[in-house]
Amino acid sequence: MKKSLLLIYTVLAYVSALAQVQFEWKSEYLGKSGYRIMEGEKSQPIGDSKGGANVHQATISIPLSLRLDERQRPTLWSIGAKGVYSNLDNQNFTEPLVIDEILNVGISLNHMRPISPRWSMLATVGAGVYTPSSKLSQLNRKNLLGMAGAVFIYNLRSNLDLGAGLALNNSFGVPMVLPAIYLNWRTGGNFKVNIALMDGLAMSVKYDAHRNISLSVVGEMNGQMALLEQDGQDKIFSHMYVVTGLRPEIRLGKKLSIPITVGINAFRPAEMTDRSIKSMFTSKGYYFQTSPYASAGFKLKI
Repeated sequence: MKKSLLLIYTVLAYVSALAQVQFEWKSEYLGKSGYRIMEGEKSQPIGDSKGGANVHQATISIPLSLRLDERQRPTLWSIGAKGVYSNLDNQNFTEPLVIDEILNVGISLNHMRPISPRWSMLATVGAGVYTPSSKLSQLNRKNLLGMAGAVFIYNLRSNLDLGAGLALNNSFGVPMVLPAIYLNWRTGGNFKVNIALMDGLAMSVKYDAHRNISLSVVGEMNGQMALLEQDGQDKIFSHMYVVTGLRPEIRLGKKLSIPITVGINAFRPAEMTDRSIKSMFTSKGYYFQTSPYASAGFKLKI
């Protein structure tokens, strides 16, 4: 189930309606904690195994064309690209349950358009590399993943958009259709609440303390995966983490902001499973325990 959530959340990238190039960089630190196995309601440690992680990611969105209708709703074509490198600091593992590196690089062509006064469509097609090594010379066709999807979005209120659709990818070696979900809820004023289920899950309550400084309480879920071969069998290694913390953000003018987050990594599933559909429904799972979390980065609009 955890892996199916990762596939659903990452298969559709968020398309910004702004006619600006946007670039974002973020580095994350997840402290070391013990590695455990959970079967049903029981959980136990895997020897003295433990690990932490350092995750570095960059995203860019480049609009190709933008047209607004009479209601100021966009018809937008854009290109999006994202690269993530995860270094997993694993210790005392006697079995090949985890890997030490994950590199995810993807590119997509995205399209958003209104189709009625309250309905819009978001569609994307793209491809990516999901590999257990940062050495590009080790890439092969099994590390490649194609994807396409479409979501129909209903503007329920001025600050609430809900959507659902289908996404197609070949995570299990053959084309497979998965559900895709879209949620975007936000409020205004000095206190801003935002819940977004687009490229991962992000929830925040923000207070604008100053025109250049804001303070947020955040909760987020992100993840990466690697497609690989182990002992002659096709495998998927999935790495997810749920974090919560306090985030001050400094805005330097209208184009640059610097968010810094300090908190905890509440739950970090990390496991190797067969590249098959039935592996999504197993009752056994592996995870790292709670640990400290910190991140820093910047967002730039050009």
